[in-house]
Amino acid sequence: MARQLTFDLALPSPTYDRADFVVAPGNREALAWIERWPDWPGPALALGGPRGAGKTHLAHIWAAMSGAEVIQGETLAGESVADLHDRVVRSPALVVEDGDRAPERPLFHLYNLVREAGGYMLLTATALPAHWSIALPDLASRLRAAPAIAVAPPDDDLLGSIILKQLADRQLHAAAGVVHYLVSHMERSGEAARRVVAALDRRALTERREIDRRLAADVLAELSEASRTAQEEEAR
Repeated sequence: MARQLTFDLALPSPTYDRADFVVAPGNREALAWIERWPDWPGPALALGGPRGAGKTHLAHIWAAMSGAEVIQGETLAGESVADLHDRVVRSPALVVEDGDRAPERPLFHLYNLVREAGGYMLLTATALPAHWSIALPDLASRLRAAPAIAVAPPDDDLLGSIILKQLADRQLHAAAGVVHYLVSHMERSGEAARRVVAALDRRALTERREIDRRLAADVLAELSEASRTAQEEEAR
């Protein structure tokens, strides 16, 4: 019987330190805007890109710089103007992840409150605000006037660099061809690279195996199966 990975014990929490961010052509402009703060031309900045492109990592880098609270757009549903005001008083700098999923009126009020407080807002979404379906004209005009930066998904070089850094951080050695194999077969995201290397580390240790292409294939197969099982359970 195949050994099952113990995901609840083995996967560490994501790390979003600036030192862990690997710079590449597809994210360099976005990082430059983050590090340019507070010298932004207005109170808001938007980052757009597919899942796994590194938007959340960038958002947390900025949150560490600015002291911003990180919230999900959907959590604004049902918040009154008074609730939003209290939120801005607590933290005049805010990250709104999945901003395109935020209800429009609360997001509009939040934007205005942040601006009035002299604060800042960073929004992330899969698409830039110019491509959001926004019914509220005043919200559309405000968001579309803000700088909007696209973040590209990791290319082969970036994904390989992330894997190599994760291996080096864990003081692991991979046999020739392993990184290329992983890049060619895994989900294309920095978070997936972290999960894969953590699983390789655990399985190499518990089974006393070399990190070679066979182990890499075994780990990718088990991670894929675990992901499918989780999706099926969530759909029930």
